[in-house]
Amino acid sequence: MTNNMWDEIRQQLQETIGANNYSTWIEPLEFSGIADGVAKFWVPTQFFGNWIRRNFADQIKHHLNTTGIAITRVEFAVAKHTPAKGPAATKPATPKPLAREIGASLDSHFTFDSFVVGKPNELAHAAAKRVSEGGPVTFNPLFLYGGVGLGKTHLMHAIAHDLKKHQPDLNVIYLSAEQFMYSFVQALRDRKMMDFKHMFRSVDVLMVDDVQFIAGKDSTQEEFFHTFNALVDQNKQIIISADRAPGEIMKLEERIKSRLQCGLVVDLHPTDYELRLGILQQKVEYYRNQYKGLVLADGILEFLAHRISSNIRVLEGALTRLFAFASLVGREITLELTQDCLADILRASDRKITIGEIQRKVSEHYNIRLSDMIGPRRMRTLARPRQIAMYLAKQLTSRSLPEIGRHFGGRDHTTVIHGIRKITELKELDSQISEDLELLRRSLEA
Repeated sequence: MTNNMWDEIRQQLQETIGANNYSTWIEPLEFSGIADGVAKFWVPTQFFGNWIRRNFADQIKHHLNTTGIAITRVEFAVAKHTPAKGPAATKPATPKPLAREIGASLDSHFTFDSFVVGKPNELAHAAAKRVSEGGPVTFNPLFLYGGVGLGKTHLMHAIAHDLKKHQPDLNVIYLSAEQFMYSFVQALRDRKMMDFKHMFRSVDVLMVDDVQFIAGKDSTQEEFFHTFNALVDQNKQIIISADRAPGEIMKLEERIKSRLQCGLVVDLHPTDYELRLGILQQKVEYYRNQYKGLVLADGILEFLAHRISSNIRVLEGALTRLFAFASLVGREITLELTQDCLADILRASDRKITIGEIQRKVSEHYNIRLSDMIGPRRMRTLARPRQIAMYLAKQLTSRSLPEIGRHFGGRDHTTVIHGIRKITELKELDSQISEDLELLRRSLEA
């Protein structure tokens, strides 16, 4: 068969499969020859050849047979060179790159060394560390979810940093779901879907941040679904993050939810006081080196950890502003200066939860009467929930110990202190109490 005959067959294929499929998949093919009933073609990549074999090989064979040449099989091989003559000789042997580079830059500060580990994020941290070590894929995908500022992106960047450092030959792509969508749209517009598919389906590790962004975007979801399946079939690692669990992402296709739930799904819980304090203590060492000579009064970090609880980014931003302000005015960082400097942040972070709400939630959780919660009875079935309510009142409100005591039947502040200390000890020893505290706190902050 001559190249002219192949050109005629290509025109027939264009009419059969449509202009878009033709330009993406048929036009780049380079006819090599026929031997023993096998028609052979050069293809740009192995992925390209596999795709053609699955989707268009039968149609190509049918059109070849219409020429009168008996073709029993069609084979595709990756081009090692460009043919010396013929219309296909000028075609490139590898796909042209997309107009812009795929992937997002990594923040050099987001490493495992700078990630403060506490009870709310220890499982997510351990899973991220396991993935960052490379090796056999043990869970796929790793799905990290949680609210804003809880460390999802930090862990994603840390994984990418470690993989690139210890296994530089790995093809790792990290990007947001929004960037994935824009790259997909660009490839469609520029008629470079083959490049796009090859780019994403030949990676070793694919990391997509904020996947909830593609919910409701049907075409992007379709491409993401096929990319996901292709990588899983090749046993390539996928790491995904979102602001909520897969099953809770509205307008996300059920088949995608199902795929995302088949791996390890890890929740980064809202920070507790100890974790927030640890983050501040790590951060303050950096600022003490940057702003030498500044004096930080005792209790400031504890004050911030108590008052700013919703978002790590806000917490770190508050400390940044505080040190910068104190440096500019040349003053010691006292409680008074902190309250003046961060007045707007503190107002916005003021907890709206009341002690009464806490008492009601705890009473419902332990199935006791509210009157018994604040009453004088001391039996253990009432005392433990009462202590838990006191502990939560201290954690989730700005009320003083005497004020908390007054809400619990006029109890003395020393009784409140004892209750808080008791729960602080028990939550480290009793997993049920720890789970109850987490459930109640999340319910109250919802």
